[in-house]
Amino acid sequence: MDRFRRFDEAYYHRFYEDPKTRVVSSEEHAALAGFVFAFAHWNKVELKSVLDIGAGIGLWKRFIEKNYPEVKYTGTEVSHAMCKKHGFLHRDIARWRDRKKHDLIICQGVLQYLPDPDVAPAIANIAAMSRGLVYVEVTTRTDLRERCDQNLTDSNIFIRNGSYYRGILLKHLINIGAGLWWIKDRPPPFYELEMASGVK
Repeated sequence: MDRFRRFDEAYYHRFYEDPKTRVVSSEEHAALAGFVFAFAHWNKVELKSVLDIGAGIGLWKRFIEKNYPEVKYTGTEVSHAMCKKHGFLHRDIARWRDRKKHDLIICQGVLQYLPDPDVAPAIANIAAMSRGLVYVEVTTRTDLRERCDQNLTDSNIFIRNGSYYRGILLKHLINIGAGLWWIKDRPPPFYELEMASGVK
């Protein structure tokens, strides 16, 4: 995992902790996490276990501990510094697959840091560990060009089209929308037009 050496404490301080340079605050992130959990609740998707891929400074962990203490949370990271600081498992999603399945898998800001040969295995591993709901956030070429704050966003990533990720994700998952996906081998609990790609 030497290729992940850049993810040291300085990296996380720059993009996630320093109020002047961070890409998102804990309050802003709580709104996202609240949306995901509210969506699950509205659709009667029970969340007993959460797997957080690339857990970073522990934003999801803190949100869940505060608001859903009954949920079993597992965080993984490639950063030795974050694993030591927050107690995450040191795992590379492209090369690791948990034997257990999880009700919600979070993969936020991870796939854009993986080289091409690792993206498909990473997504396949995520799908294999999912019992239903998956949240994916990944920065694309269009995002960098049209939506991201260039002063805050890390552009030292693999810059790819959204269609690249979508094509791989759709091999394993159903696109619900708003970053949410559902595992293909389990009937989705959503109405047809609530799903962006439908059921095939």
